[in-house]
Amino acid sequence: MLETLASHLDAIAALAPTWGFAAIFFFMAVESSFIPFPSEVVMIPAGFLAARGELIATTGAFGNQAAPVALSLAVLTGIAGSLAGAYLNYYLALKLGKPFLEKYGKWFFVKPEPLAKACEVFNKYGAATTFVCRLIPVIRQLISIPAGISRMPLGSFSAFTALGAGIWSAILAAAGYWLGKTSGSMTYLELVTKGKDMSAKALPYVIVAAFALVGLHLLVAAKMGKKR
Repeated sequence: MLETLASHLDAIAALAPTWGFAAIFFFMAVESSFIPFPSEVVMIPAGFLAARGELIATTGAFGNQAAPVALSLAVLTGIAGSLAGAYLNYYLALKLGKPFLEKYGKWFFVKPEPLAKACEVFNKYGAATTFVCRLIPVIRQLISIPAGISRMPLGSFSAFTALGAGIWSAILAAAGYWLGKTSGSMTYLELVTKGKDMSAKALPYVIVAAFALVGLHLLVAAKMGKKR
């Protein structure tokens, strides 16, 4: 699937100055929903195009900061798209319920085994898993479903989802940005493959840091609860 999608990026990249941010939002929303779609083919090229000055139609207004500005806007757009897709999953689960999804979820690309695993993780570790699981493949898209089933407060869901999606989007975009600044010409398949390898090496350290952050959050919340 990655190879097939990457082969079409040349045509999409040509439209980047006009439709780049709209494309990032749309495809990251798809990636964050129940539809299987690799975020690597969105955010890695976005970072690459930002580094090359090909993501913003008018770069003169930003001077030497055009590339960092484009990178920041790409990450923010990726977060917004991820939230849109996550809200779709959240509200579908909220309205339809777990029994419906277990029975008919296959028609929405929601397989019983990953759904059961996501629900198990959410029920065991609580709302903060919507943050950590945004960094874990497969469960990343599905963790919004148990959040909706359990009627997790929308504010907390939004904050945790945005934080996790932001870190993941930033990792991918940074990999593409670095390749854009340091490498010569390459095909988009080579770009996505190299960027994916780079992000995969960094991901374990990020997940450990995310768990540490969640642990700190729970510790602070417990102490505040005792004081109250």
